[in-house]
Amino acid sequence: MNQPFQPAYGISTDSSAIRHRVLRNTYWLLALSMIPTVLGAWLGVQMKLTFFAGSPMIGFIVFMAIAFGFFYAIEKTKHSAIGVAVLLGFTFFMGLMLSRLIGHILNFSNGASLIMTAFGGTAVIFAVMASVATTSKRDFSGMSSWLFAGVMVILLAGVANIFLQMPLLQVVISAIAVVIFSAYILYDVQRIINGGETNYISATLAIYLDLYNVFVHLLSLLGIMGGERD
Repeated sequence: MNQPFQPAYGISTDSSAIRHRVLRNTYWLLALSMIPTVLGAWLGVQMKLTFFAGSPMIGFIVFMAIAFGFFYAIEKTKHSAIGVAVLLGFTFFMGLMLSRLIGHILNFSNGASLIMTAFGGTAVIFAVMASVATTSKRDFSGMSSWLFAGVMVILLAGVANIFLQMPLLQVVISAIAVVIFSAYILYDVQRIINGGETNYISATLAIYLDLYNVFVHLLSLLGIMGGERD
């Protein structure tokens, strides 16, 4: 009866060790999530997937409905291995959605180069922001409100541009989005380090969406400003 309390299996009493384990698992799952994303994008390009290209507003609504369905499913299963499978299914879906932009960029004579540049730029942004989040003593949690407000502005402007079709507005939207989601990488990585996020599946989803949006908007900028026709 006087035996010391034994913590439950798999639960460490060292909070620092827990945070590092969550961060490590997040990075591993994030790397794994790139595989279905690339596969989905490749398949979408091969199938010439347009996803309601003739009715962009309907396409946007359907996309949001499916995405939020995945968010709900991930949240419900994030404490089990099923959550990993659902997350990877979501990243495959996002790869399919990416294929339309990839196909458009590949129509440029320098399309492959633009894609690699956007990928490299995204990798650099991630490395810099993750390093700052890891080494900085500054608390970035206060950014959450203005980052969320920035996402809402981007979303509303993007919906408006479905009807306006203004290239200049798209440039402004994409430039702001790269800044906002780069800052979100900083915020989300530091949340893990500070113990604000203890589930690696939820953490992976957040950082994946940050990287996805940085890549998409960086590629859009490169396509608008540097795309070359034959």
